[in-house]
Amino acid sequence: MIIKQVEHYLEWDKRLFLAKSFLLGGLLNIQKNLKYYENRGKEELREVVEQISSKIGEIEGITTIPNLMQLEGEVRKVYYGGFPFERRTKRPPQNPLNAMISFGNSLLYTTILSEIYRTHLDPRIGYLHESNRRSFSLNLDIAEVFKPIIVDKVIFSLINKRQLDEKHFIKDIGFSHLTEKGMEIFVRAFEEKLNTTIKYRNIGKVSYRRLLRLECYKLYKHFLGEEVYKPFTSDW
Repeated sequence: MIIKQVEHYLEWDKRLFLAKSFLLGGLLNIQKNLKYYENRGKEELREVVEQISSKIGEIEGITTIPNLMQLEGEVRKVYYGGFPFERRTKRPPQNPLNAMISFGNSLLYTTILSEIYRTHLDPRIGYLHESNRRSFSLNLDIAEVFKPIIVDKVIFSLINKRQLDEKHFIKDIGFSHLTEKGMEIFVRAFEEKLNTTIKYRNIGKVSYRRLLRLECYKLYKHFLGEEVYKPFTSDW
């Protein structure tokens, strides 16, 4: 299997196809999130949905990985800008939203890595995210698809239900992170989300955690030439 993975990394057309697929899956799921709230009264999100639709249309014409990553960053900026949150930053997270995104993403990366280890895939070989000897990257690729429907949904839920507030964050100049209690609340909500079941095509009810494993198997089949990889996209 590792030979097949390397083959899809070294042959540019094959790598670019997978990189675009991961990004497309993530952006389509972002779009679904926005439409969900737009259909529930947040009509101001319509313009954001249209902007992201336009960005999605640009994917096909992109020919470099850096430009794909740039597009992802642009969409995220528009995406979070559509909600009443503060500006998105990464390192270090400078406000509560950033702190939740960074913490949630790290949980997702670890969870996906665990699922990859249950397959014959090598987590060191990524396609959208650069591979190197010191870190894993395939889990970051798969996470692009699931951040909107797992991490972001957990964050929106915690905010809407007022389960996290100012007291759950430690703020300093240019820095913010969750308190121990805040992390406990977030992890509990994250685990509940992973254990939530949905109807999945011809399989029936599966948990979100199981969806992550199924995504790994889809890649496995793609590398073997049995079935072209299509990223998971939300139907709700």
